[in-house]
Amino acid sequence: MRIEILTIDGCPNGSAAERAVRHALSELGLETEPAVRVIRTPAEAAATAFAGSPTVLVDGVDAVPGSAPIQDLACRVYRTADGPSGHPSAEMLVPALRAALGS
Repeated sequence: MRIEILTIDGCPNGSAAERAVRHALSELGLETEPAVRVIRTPAEAAATAFAGSPTVLVDGVDAVPGSAPIQDLACRVYRTADGPSGHPSAEMLVPALRAALGS
């Protein structure tokens, strides 16, 4: 399983997204190391499933569906149980991780 966190320079939510990914992995007993990739140009964004910073990909697929890929170097807003957030919660990421495991 490949987990990638796509972010832009100066994103205030990149590290929070990484913490959420690590928490979700820990919850499932997985030792996979997430990769962090900084998107620097609109062309880089267009070549990925980047849907705003941060975007978490599991095997190349957006872990939190519902946002279309964009080419802008922009922030992303997630709808969480606690209201809008600049990063996904661990609870939002667990289903995508489980699906990638086939469970």
